[in-house]
Amino acid sequence: MTTRLPLAVLFAVILGGTASAQMARTEPQETTGKQVPLSRSEVQLSFAPVVKRAAPSVVNVYASHVDKRSNARASAMEEFMRRFFGEPEGGRGPRGDRAQKSLGSGVLVDGSGLVITNAHVIDNMNEVRVALADRREFEASIVLRDSRTDLAVLRIKEPPAGLNPMPFGDADKLEVGDFVMAIGNPFGVGQTVTQGIVSALARTQVGSADYQYFIQTDAAINPGNSGGALVNLQGQLVGINTAIYSQSGGSHGIGFAIPVSMVKAVVMAAKDGLTVVRRPWLGARVQTVSPDIADSMGLDHPTGVLVASLQPKSPAEEAGLKRGDLILSVDGQAVDDPEAFGYRFALKGITGHTKLGIQRGTSRQTVNVKLGPAPETRPRDSLKVKTRSPFLGASFVNTSPAVAEDLQVDFTVDGVAVESVDEGSFAARAGLQKGDVVVAVNGMPMANTKDLDRVIRTMPSSWEIVINRNGEVMTSIFSG
Repeated sequence: MTTRLPLAVLFAVILGGTASAQMARTEPQETTGKQVPLSRSEVQLSFAPVVKRAAPSVVNVYASHVDKRSNARASAMEEFMRRFFGEPEGGRGPRGDRAQKSLGSGVLVDGSGLVITNAHVIDNMNEVRVALADRREFEASIVLRDSRTDLAVLRIKEPPAGLNPMPFGDADKLEVGDFVMAIGNPFGVGQTVTQGIVSALARTQVGSADYQYFIQTDAAINPGNSGGALVNLQGQLVGINTAIYSQSGGSHGIGFAIPVSMVKAVVMAAKDGLTVVRRPWLGARVQTVSPDIADSMGLDHPTGVLVASLQPKSPAEEAGLKRGDLILSVDGQAVDDPEAFGYRFALKGITGHTKLGIQRGTSRQTVNVKLGPAPETRPRDSLKVKTRSPFLGASFVNTSPAVAEDLQVDFTVDGVAVESVDEGSFAARAGLQKGDVVVAVNGMPMANTKDLDRVIRTMPSSWEIVINRNGEVMTSIFSG
């Protein structure tokens, strides 16, 4: 299973004679340590040594969700249909099991058997197997799922000796035009290596995770490559392939990978025994800088993020940030939009401090922000609605700064937050969305999930529901 990932390969070949190549070498070279091929022999060099180092670290991931049903419970008609017409695709397996299947790739990141892959590869799955490059297969357990980054960590249950974890590279050193390779299992055909270049960096509006900050590449990536490795020419992991832009389902040369910096944060959480990734809380809502705002602040072009609001007693307020401040950098690394800021800030962990470079009016300064997780100011008291109502199929939690961080919304009002909505459910058809805050039902304020549960149990004949969605208050009325 993969979010679409296609990538092409482009070489610039210099076919001039020896004299022209020698002349080219006299030109001053940039001190980046990178060089374009300057002769036919250099173009014909092979990537095989890099592949030999990296390929043993890439695995295939086979995941399934099985709902066990014994033959004794299967009806006579089901048995008849199964015996004479076989199993429908995606239906029951042997013994009447109901199974869903998923296929993806993964990368060994630790000799103890830790594997990183995409969260969507194992989404809703309860059985996972990992196949090494030499085709040995092992059962694996799911250690951690982080839907906000679309990453998950698996552990091989009985890891063999001699595993080859892939070393981490530095995604911040990548430049547009650098050669990279994608290694994975496209369409289930087996381990495949494709090569291309870095097409762009810091891509944001991709939509496959909460943290939008992707490496774009044209190395061919297809369904089944999800969770596989994006590798530099030193055989180091620089990204996890996660999404493609495609209108046909195949590779069109626009693929996206999660930078290895975020991968390392998720792997570290798993090594520390955590089942969730804890990230720092700023306690401020930021917005994009428009050309008009940039002009009013004396900037040559839109850059940074504007502080739109602050929560009381938050790290942002305590650090001295003010509404209208422009955040330009996180520990010296420039940020150009809210997605880039969220990515850089999330990597800072939950201990110590980080320095934000800001502009206030026309003056620039630095503020020191204390790092720590968002507080659970009250219990979540999760509520999954199973009673027939406009809320059927939705899950709710009490609001708090921690919930606001998890759902990536700005909660400045009391109420009950929508944590998830089942596809096709009554709640989905009623228009409820993840992150909505139910403020009142039938004129009664919803202070917590117990209030919501209480009003649902009365089963009224009509419903007037007031919700707050990103600061906008909306009222919906349902009857029957």
